[in-house]
Amino acid sequence: MARKAVLNHQSILLLIVNGLFVLAGALSGTFLNVYLWRTRPDFAMIGWFTFSQQLALGLTFWLAGKWVKEKDKMIFLRLGILVSGVFYLLVLWAGPATVHLIWPLGLLFGIGSGLFWLAFNVVYFEVTDVGTRDLFNGWVGILGSVIGLFGPWASGWILSSMKDVHGYRVIFIASLVIYTLGVLLSLKLKKRKREGSYDWKLPLTLFRRGNPWRQAGTASMAHGIREGVFSFLLNLLVFISTSKEWRLGQFSFAVSFVSLITFWLAGKFFKQKYRYYGMLIGAICLLLTGIPLLWKVNYGTLLTLGIGSAFFMPLYLLPMISSVFDLIGKSDEDVENRVELVVVRELSMMVGRLLGTLLFILCLGFRPQMQALTWLMFLVGASPLLSWLFLRKLLRKFKSPAMPQRTS
Repeated sequence: MARKAVLNHQSILLLIVNGLFVLAGALSGTFLNVYLWRTRPDFAMIGWFTFSQQLALGLTFWLAGKWVKEKDKMIFLRLGILVSGVFYLLVLWAGPATVHLIWPLGLLFGIGSGLFWLAFNVVYFEVTDVGTRDLFNGWVGILGSVIGLFGPWASGWILSSMKDVHGYRVIFIASLVIYTLGVLLSLKLKKRKREGSYDWKLPLTLFRRGNPWRQAGTASMAHGIREGVFSFLLNLLVFISTSKEWRLGQFSFAVSFVSLITFWLAGKFFKQKYRYYGMLIGAICLLLTGIPLLWKVNYGTLLTLGIGSAFFMPLYLLPMISSVFDLIGKSDEDVENRVELVVVRELSMMVGRLLGTLLFILCLGFRPQMQALTWLMFLVGASPLLSWLFLRKLLRKFKSPAMPQRTS
């Protein structure tokens, strides 16, 4: 009889710190682009703001990798939270002038996110193993969904209850307080062991023919294409179609409620042997949820896309994440190079996100019409199928019981 997977104390603590970081982002980040749009309704500006964030996030992973591996990685986890708090402090200070500081503020936001997620992904690998990784990812999804239920809903209510931009000041200050709590709680996470020297060239050597990281990297890049567009455009379209922040809060509540249920079910019942077909079914269904937008863009069709994505995302995302991280633990050498391998994954995603965002900006340049944007969303919505196509050989390998992996 198989032993039931159980998360240890450090895993639970890391989940809570992650939850606080996500909560701060849910309160303010959900409405950040709306705040910019209210000041200057310009799709290209939003696109470049997103582009600068994604560029800084990926480069931060690569450049900070050396210090995360050779120094105390927990410092960078806390530094990422701190920099993210400073970003919102500067937005509060700049006010409406934020639209003139898109690049520096976008880069700062990306640096904060990059520092946090680099350290988080490395520590996440160290406190889990192949037996608890799907469970941990399921709980990450559950926490994210619960936060998505109440964070944006509360922010939408505050913004609708207060005049002008006063509500935005309140939610930005709330995020600052939560980031502070996250830093304080992270002090209870124990220091992780430092191992070896950082190999700057390793990310460039992994894409040779026959290397499984070539499959994992291209799959991550394809995943980033969809994420690069949907991460900002879907919420913005909801606001544009309704002109009300509270409707966006309702949208996030409904989507997160469905996501909460599906991630809980996936975390409880989804097994390693289901990854191959689970990811394929999830990718196909994610594409199909975007079809109604091709006829009409309104709150109803956007809600269909959001709820449909939340329903099928665990089928696609859990195999995607877990298989790549299982690959990191494939051998003792890979475990020792886990920081570099996490960097490879993030750089691949960065390329995909930047490509998706550039497609959005180019689409606006050639045809600045809503119909063009909806077709773009449908096309980039097909990128999960590419992810499965690139990853399918790895998924087949993981259909058999995986070898034990070292944790620390």
